[in-house]
Amino acid sequence: MNILVLGDIVGRVGRKGVKEVIPKILEKYSVDFIIANGENAAGGNGITPEIAKELFAMGINVLTMGNHTWDKKELFAIINDETRIIRPANYPPGTPGQGYGIFKVKGKSIAVVNLMGRVFMSDLDCPFRKMDELLSELHKADYIVVDFHAEATSEKVALGWYLDGKVSLVFGTHTHVPTADERILPGGTAYITDIGMSGPINSVIGVKTNLVLQKFLTQMPQRFESASGPYIVSGIVVKLGQRGMAEDIIRIQYIERE
Repeated sequence: MNILVLGDIVGRVGRKGVKEVIPKILEKYSVDFIIANGENAAGGNGITPEIAKELFAMGINVLTMGNHTWDKKELFAIINDETRIIRPANYPPGTPGQGYGIFKVKGKSIAVVNLMGRVFMSDLDCPFRKMDELLSELHKADYIVVDFHAEATSEKVALGWYLDGKVSLVFGTHTHVPTADERILPGGTAYITDIGMSGPINSVIGVKTNLVLQKFLTQMPQRFESASGPYIVSGIVVKLGQRGMAEDIIRIQYIERE
């Protein structure tokens, strides 16, 4: 079974890129299931029900989230009922929504888990210990896929090793810059520190360059806005084997020509 995972979709440009690129990926690879991180899909911050519907119509099966989950209040109207939107599981008990979902694909079950890091991020529950709890609930799933939305590469790498042999795939999101360390760990878990973003390439991780430069140069508050222009779409294609582990991981990238 092959799954496609697309990096953080940033704003209108990212949505346009994903819509145009998904058919090209499906033509090149035999893909059975599509996951995308959607926490930046609405103007670079959060997601709305309308935009989620738009992304699902493109063929995306599951949307994972992150630190911008709650930026659009409209999401609260659907977050408890829309099981295809997965927010970080290590939010405290009582938080709306679900931290994982189990989906049937070609007679197999895929569990998709979203976790958020704590280094340079919000002080949530421990993602390592939370995943230990979830593994006891997900042991019947044929495959377990984890989106670790985290800032520090060390924390991401550590979770990859911690879950090696226990889950099928651990991929990192949040930093919007793809890393070149995709591999199959010794226990059979596919791993990559960050899969990059799907958004405007002429930007600073999706934001208008001039606004970010002003922030760095002056240290004054800036209202960030998503950039325009051509897109970059980044992600991975992962081949899952018969015994719940991964057999291959391929890093992919598509750039719109100006």
